[in-house]
Amino acid sequence: MSKKNALPITREQDFAAWYQSVITEADLAEESGVRGCMVMRPWGYGIWERVQQLLDIRIKETGHENCYFPLFIPLSYFAKEAEHVDGFAKEMAVVTHHRLKSDGGDLVVDPDAKLEEPLVVRPTSETVIGAAFSRWLQSWRDLPIMINQWANVVRWEMRTRMFLRTSEFLWQEGHTAHATKEEAVEETLTILKMYRDFSEEVLCMPVVAGEKPENERFPGADATYSIEAMMQDGKALQAGTSHYLGQNFSKAQNIRYQDREGEFQHAYTTSWGVSTRLIGGVIMTHGDDDGLRVPPQIAPYQIVIVPMLRDKPEDDALVEYCASIAKALKQQTAFGEKLRVQLDKKPGKASNKRWSWIKKGAPIILEIGGRDAAGEQVTVIRRDALYQENGKLDANAIGWQDFAEAAPQLLMEIQDRLHREARERLETNINSDIKSFDELSEFYKKDKHAGWVKVAWSKPTGNGLEQIIDKLKSLKLTMRNTPEDGGQPDEPCFFTGDTAAEYILIGRAY
Repeated sequence: MSKKNALPITREQDFAAWYQSVITEADLAEESGVRGCMVMRPWGYGIWERVQQLLDIRIKETGHENCYFPLFIPLSYFAKEAEHVDGFAKEMAVVTHHRLKSDGGDLVVDPDAKLEEPLVVRPTSETVIGAAFSRWLQSWRDLPIMINQWANVVRWEMRTRMFLRTSEFLWQEGHTAHATKEEAVEETLTILKMYRDFSEEVLCMPVVAGEKPENERFPGADATYSIEAMMQDGKALQAGTSHYLGQNFSKAQNIRYQDREGEFQHAYTTSWGVSTRLIGGVIMTHGDDDGLRVPPQIAPYQIVIVPMLRDKPEDDALVEYCASIAKALKQQTAFGEKLRVQLDKKPGKASNKRWSWIKKGAPIILEIGGRDAAGEQVTVIRRDALYQENGKLDANAIGWQDFAEAAPQLLMEIQDRLHREARERLETNINSDIKSFDELSEFYKKDKHAGWVKVAWSKPTGNGLEQIIDKLKSLKLTMRNTPEDGGQPDEPCFFTGDTAAEYILIGRAY
């Protein structure tokens, strides 16, 4: 039998509209009144809080400390690093005045309140943190410096899409300084692995980790590494980046120290970050035509209990029964933490509340009515496996104590299943058989959701690289990264026919 989906539009009909529908129907975020800025609602922000909490543990385990730097950065700080400022110049929001005044009942900028120096609203913090490093670093004994901050940044985007590309977003940015190139490169790759493991293990979002091509480097970096995730429409999402900055910023900002021999040396620096873009990745990796599916590790509530209230006196006893189950469940642990359980006592039809939580993607929903209470049962709905083969909702009654005992394992099974589904999609949608540009063109013309293509290339630079970029741009394609475990090619460069140096992934991207 055919089933009716909870969302007004399917992924196949219009993936972009489906994505926006998930955000709306799952109460993740909404427009704020400022173009490109969003209000993150409690469920959406709750997911970000979980990401923040779990990633923060890993950041600290790798030896970093949290701190905070100001939102406003003097323009002169950017002027010290020409390549960096050029890379962000078109996205910078600038504060030039510090006061408004009333003019005929209207508020206008006070021309007498012009700042002596314009302030840039933080697009990234290399410059201001570099200035601090130049103050903090005196001796080799002060190294390494390894810090991180959780903050918001502003990049004035022309084309915006919630979570994926917004004018203001939340993120973490790590910054480190080291005595040697080897230490800084090791740090860059350590963070890349941390991001890869976090995405795979916590977000259930498989990724390919590797180095970005020269044209995709962070402005001012010697090398940029990324994790690339495949969305259900075949497009790539750059989910995190780790940058080896060499001595470029340290020389521009005088980040130097006295070595053991008493000589002054410039430090080697790194920077790295992930953002609320990860939530967009989770939506497009795991969502279905009924809404979001949230991996249990990042779900604000892993189990939601929905009592089937009838606005009758016996409702009190039913709520009490549900509360006792919630209390018992909260004593159980999964993934090394106590279970997060929510009892939804809000008035309204139970079926409406059920579908609300289905659209939000709560991993497990328990529906409990009077008959369930009388039989000491609960009715279990798994969000990862919502329907039976006949299209009916898969809702199974089980003794509540049996469920309480099985709940931790069930959540781990859901986590594993979401990852396996996404891993299979990634692995089966990387094509290594394309051998000519005509084949590449045909591959992306025949399938609007085509995945990625893996080709050998010779790492050309300068004009040779620009020609490749322009050729790919004609098909709306970009080079994503060179997989760190890609192996050594035994075939010529796909683009030039020269001896190939490595493999690189090509695809359409967000």
